[in-house]
Amino acid sequence: MKKLFAIAFAGVLMTSCVSNKKFAEMEGMFETTQDELKTAEMKLSACEDEKKNMMSSYQSQIKTLENTNSALLNTTGDFATISKKGAENLERSLESMKEKDLQIKTMRDAINKKDSVTLALVTSLKGALGNINDEDIQINVEKGVVFVSISDKLLFGSGQFKVTNEAKRVLGKVATVVNDKKDFEFMVEGHTDDDPISRTNIEDNWDLSTKRATAVVRILQDEYNVDPKRMTAAGRGEYIPVANNDTEAGQAKNRRTRIVILPKLDQFFGMIEDGMKTAK
Repeated sequence: MKKLFAIAFAGVLMTSCVSNKKFAEMEGMFETTQDELKTAEMKLSACEDEKKNMMSSYQSQIKTLENTNSALLNTTGDFATISKKGAENLERSLESMKEKDLQIKTMRDAINKKDSVTLALVTSLKGALGNINDEDIQINVEKGVVFVSISDKLLFGSGQFKVTNEAKRVLGKVATVVNDKKDFEFMVEGHTDDDPISRTNIEDNWDLSTKRATAVVRILQDEYNVDPKRMTAAGRGEYIPVANNDTEAGQAKNRRTRIVILPKLDQFFGMIEDGMKTAK
């Protein structure tokens, strides 16, 4: 087509004397028009492809919706044919779920009550022992259990298991609190560092830690009237350190007596059982 256009223009030039410059301009316009035509054809082809893809996607979506609609109709039909027995089973299941919810609520209430009592205990202990050096005695709570940790230097002489007079004053304050909290039992644990010990009346660290725990329990019972049925004495030796025994400071932290105060589990579970009866 470009050749025909050139020949036609050549004829015009020969017959009407069109200048070479004018001819060149017209030829350039023709080429531009050809480029635009090609571009338009490409866009048209792309639009047609896009249209085909969209039609395919729409058809797929229509098919999916038809299948979904059919499934919903079938499900509706199934629900419509539920038997009376099935409805009764469903009602029983709902009642069972309500009962479980009540039981869970009862357990939560019991745990919350225990936590409240534990918090009151910690507050009382900190109030009673508030003037004691923090390095010598520490109170903390882990997983609902209260721990009172008393350093070795406050309770005993080096390698000894006789309770000092200063320690008796501290134990008296602890006894005042625990005597008022009848819902708790507690265990007195003796702990040592890992330095071996062997004396006439002490075989090893197991023996020393046990004797120290027993000495504390006796003081609480004999001098401060703590009910012995609420207490347990335990020697833990060197096997539950809280610091590295490679340093003197670490060893000092490991030499301690720990009072572990626990809620009476039978009372705790009794609260849950009573709540279960109420839920029913």
